[in-house]
Amino acid sequence: MSHGPIYLAASLALSVACPTSASAITGSRSAPNANVAQSIVTVVAAGGGVCTGTVIAPNIILTAAHCIAPGTANRVIDYSSKPPRLIAPLQVATHPRYNAQSIAAHRATADVALLRLPAPMPGKSAALVGVPRVPFSPASRFTVVGIGSTVAGSDTGVGTVRAAPLAVTGQPGTLQVRLVDPQTQNKAAGMGACTGDSGAPAFEDQDGRSIVTGVVSWSTGANNSAGCGGLTGVTPLTLYRDWILKTARSWGAAL
Repeated sequence: MSHGPIYLAASLALSVACPTSASAITGSRSAPNANVAQSIVTVVAAGGGVCTGTVIAPNIILTAAHCIAPGTANRVIDYSSKPPRLIAPLQVATHPRYNAQSIAAHRATADVALLRLPAPMPGKSAALVGVPRVPFSPASRFTVVGIGSTVAGSDTGVGTVRAAPLAVTGQPGTLQVRLVDPQTQNKAAGMGACTGDSGAPAFEDQDGRSIVTGVVSWSTGANNSAGCGGLTGVTPLTLYRDWILKTARSWGAAL
């Protein structure tokens, strides 16, 4: 199974269109609502890649730990200015139990990170952070929302906010949840996270509200091949929400 981190070369980041609601991540047949779309940002990531992030407080971004470069190398793209500008975070934190070797070996780990920006981003609104409802069942549904490509190995569609409603499969737990297109069940290419969607939020509807309950860590192609449109691996926030809230509050965020 190919569980690779799914970020895209940063050289593409400033050449894509301003993120707007559209109809796909990979194979998706739905678009995110406006409130959800306004919480999504593009993060210039570790190794010169591009990832997805979520605004969870006016100046706090949630993303995947494997997207975070050491030191001050990360940037967030502000598309509200013309031309787009790169924002350097004031602080970056990865979960203390994150293990890069585990990601490289395709094992579950605390793949969550936060960035503190110097000021709120224009036109953005914060999403609510929670934990998934348990027990999981085949009826459990999550919506992954990201800025990644629509075709594996390509920059097609990068920078546009897209959504994929997905179903739980396999044996989910507090360390990892695997999602699948309910119509294709990983037997053929369907909806799912793709290149550039690392760090993307997995939203769950809870009492009529869209709650961020996980972040995207990896994807596969159909039948567990390399690529996109098969499985989407999500790190649930069950064990990490308290760290997220504590860290954000230590930075002055009101969560």
